[in-house]
Amino acid sequence: MQAMVDEQQNLATSEPEAAATVDAPEAPPVTTPEGSWTAPEPEPMFATLVVKRGGAETDVAFPISSPAIIGRFDPAVGPIDVDLASLPEGSYVSRKHARIYTEDGVWKIQDLGSSNGTFVLNSDFERVTEAELADGKEIALGNARFVFHLKPADTSCPPDEPAAV
Repeated sequence: MQAMVDEQQNLATSEPEAAATVDAPEAPPVTTPEGSWTAPEPEPMFATLVVKRGGAETDVAFPISSPAIIGRFDPAVGPIDVDLASLPEGSYVSRKHARIYTEDGVWKIQDLGSSNGTFVLNSDFERVTEAELADGKEIALGNARFVFHLKPADTSCPPDEPAAV
């Protein structure tokens, strides 16, 4: 049975169970002296954006399903996937600020022409139009700061709970 999508999945949660998994591309076979061998497929991953304040991660997390539009809901603009309007820093986030997606198994963030910019922390915060994301990478949308997290999807589940779809 496929789980129904919760209409309030855009609200902040400390439990990122609503995130969708993204499968990495299939590995090509490798020829060895003993014959062909195919590397095991990478595990599907869950992605979340965790709000960071005062230099520390908070318990506010937004599950990310690829592709996801991040911003603030406005009836004139239409729905978005991750609504940051409830955050105090949300006023600095554009209605359609950025998009997080996977391409060939690589997670990326793309600015969507936001007013206050999309930034990725390397040696310092750098404004980007598009950048790759890895687990633990810090990003900022305007002055809202986040840590991007990836974790393997748990393929086992307790008997009373449905498996993640």
